[in-house]
Amino acid sequence: MELLAKVVTVSDSVSAGAAKDRGGPAVTDVLEAQGFRIVDRRCTPDGKDAVSDCLLEMAEGFAGLIVTTGGTGFSPRDLTPEGTEAVLDRRAPGLAEAMRSVSPLGRLSRAVAGMIGPALIVNVPGSPTGAVECLEAILDVIPHALELLGGGLPHGHSSSGGGADPVA
Repeated sequence: MELLAKVVTVSDSVSAGAAKDRGGPAVTDVLEAQGFRIVDRRCTPDGKDAVSDCLLEMAEGFAGLIVTTGGTGFSPRDLTPEGTEAVLDRRAPGLAEAMRSVSPLGRLSRAVAGMIGPALIVNVPGSPTGAVECLEAILDVIPHALELLGGGLPHGHSSSGGGADPVA
C-alpha cells in the first residue's frame, strides 16, 4: 500500500506572505523520510471556517493522511481543532493523546485527530520542533490506521472467515 499524505499550514501570517512557513516543511520532511508521498501542500489562514473548507476540499476523494500544522494553541485565532472537529466523521482521541504526551508543552495543545471517510486528519503544532515531536509520536501506527480505513482487515481476522474474534 502506497502511503499518501497532504500537508496544510494554518497561519494568517504565512498565508498573507508576512512570515516563512517552517512547520509545513518540517512535517513534509518527516513524512517523506517515513516513506509517505506528499501529493498536496497548502496554506490557509487561521479560523474555523477557513480550516473546515480547506480540509473538506483536501479530503474529497482522498485516502491517506492529512496533517495540519499550526493553530492548535491558546491564541484567539487558533481554531484549527474547531475547524477540524466540524468536518470529522469520527474522532481518534488516542492519537491526539499520544501527541500531547511527548513533551511538557504538549499539554497546551488542543489538537485533535479523526477521519473523513478514508482520510485520516491529524493536527500538530505550528512550531517545527513541536510538529515533528507530535508526528513522530504516532507515525508507527499511521500505516495500519490507513490500511484499516481503506477496508483492510483488523488483527486476528482473515478473509477466509477462520479464527476467533479476539475482542468478542
